[in-house]
Amino acid sequence: MSKASSSSPDVQEESLIHVRRIHRRDLNRVWEFLKKVFRDVNRETVEYQRPRSKKRFLEVYEEEGVEQLLFEVRQGDGQDIVGYAECAFEITGTDNWMNERYFTKHDMRPLFVEELAVHPDYQGRGVGAFMLEQLEHLARIHGCTHLVLEVAENNIGALKFYRKRSFYRLDAAIFMAKKVAVDSELLPPRALKKPRPQEEPGASAKAKRASRRPAKARVAEKRSSAPPPPGSPLPDEAAGEARDPRVDADAGDEGEPS
Repeated sequence: MSKASSSSPDVQEESLIHVRRIHRRDLNRVWEFLKKVFRDVNRETVEYQRPRSKKRFLEVYEEEGVEQLLFEVRQGDGQDIVGYAECAFEITGTDNWMNERYFTKHDMRPLFVEELAVHPDYQGRGVGAFMLEQLEHLARIHGCTHLVLEVAENNIGALKFYRKRSFYRLDAAIFMAKKVAVDSELLPPRALKKPRPQEEPGASAKAKRASRRPAKARVAEKRSSAPPPPGSPLPDEAAGEARDPRVDADAGDEGEPS
């Protein structure tokens, strides 16, 4: 057997995509895979794409009526996860916006595709097409009439992928927003006051001693320093000091002829 023919089984095995149902031992590995796939998408979309939380992801595993499928490719001695699909035959979860009456009114029995994730390194290699084919096969054998899924409007690559495979827009709902002019809750910066000048040594002690002086002394000092009111007697007159009459007589004779 030639070298080429002996290696062909391994080459063929590595090129096969295997599908199986998820097992409990796969949960942590699949969770890390989903975080890697949706990391860039969740930076750009208004509505947070799945997975919302690890807690919710683990709860889904325990729910009835939910299919969780792994798509793997053999690499060496192990299997690499290249895709993950999650679907339900009924509307599940408390955070789901789906209106069941809409589908009843339009005579639709959908298979709800909750998750469809392809490893970034394997996009464009037929993994996504195989996953959709597997889900459509499940829908057909369970009597479902439609595949229904949600995709962000700005996820151009995903929209192109689904439209190429005959998916169409089911509803006209979009996210809309209007900017509201509001004042900031926090006040603008304010100037800091200059520090107070330092007092001279002993100045504070003098001020304290002055504040301890008796109230009567402070009042008397205040009165003595105030100017007398108009019409009040001069200080000498108020003290009752008499003038010498001879001084007045001499003042009167002064200036008359002898």
